[in-house]
Amino acid sequence: MKKKLLTAALLLGVFGYTNAQEIKTVPQHSANVGLTPIKEGNWMIGGSVGNLGYNFESDAFNIALNPRAGYFIADGLALGAQATLGVGAAKNEKTEWSYGIAPFVRYYIPRGASATGRFFGQGDVGIAGGSQGKGTAFAFGVNAGYAHFITQTVALEAMAGYNYTKANVNLGDKATGLGVSLGFQIYLPGKSR
Repeated sequence: MKKKLLTAALLLGVFGYTNAQEIKTVPQHSANVGLTPIKEGNWMIGGSVGNLGYNFESDAFNIALNPRAGYFIADGLALGAQATLGVGAAKNEKTEWSYGIAPFVRYYIPRGASATGRFFGQGDVGIAGGSQGKGTAFAFGVNAGYAHFITQTVALEAMAGYNYTKANVNLGDKATGLGVSLGFQIYLPGKSR
C-alpha cells in the first residue's frame, strides 16, 4: 500500500512539474547587430520584392522586381549591381514590360543608427529599356532607405527615391518619377581581416 501511494505521489509530482514547464517561443522581430553585417569584406544579396511607382510623364503605374548583390569595400560602403524586371500600365495603352541593369553604390549612415537598424543612401546609374521602345538608354536613381535587422544576417528594407530613364519605357519617350520599394537583404560574412 505504501508503494502504491509513493508511486502515485511521484507520478503526480512529475506530471505537475512537466506541466509547469511551459516554453514560450516568440518570433524574432529584431536583432542587435551593431556594425557586424556591414563590415568590409562582407557580401549582401537580396532585392526589392516590389517597387511601386507613378510616372509623371505618362500617368502610368508600374511595379518591378529588383534583385541585387553587393560587396562591402569599406565599413558601411557597398558596391554592386542590380537588375530591374517590371511591368507598367497607362490609360488606354498596352501593358509594357521593362528591364534594366545598373551598378550601384550604397552607404550606411552611422548617425541615427540603432543596434537593430541602419539608414542608408543608394545611387545607381545604368541602362534600361522596354517592350514598347527601341533598344536601351541611360537610367539613374537616387534613393534613401532604412534596413531593420531581424536576425544577424537578414534585414527588411524600405526605400523611397527618384528614378529617371531616357528609354522609351512606360509608354512615353522618357520616364521620371518617385518610387517606393519594400525588400530584404541577406548579409554574408566575407574574409576576416
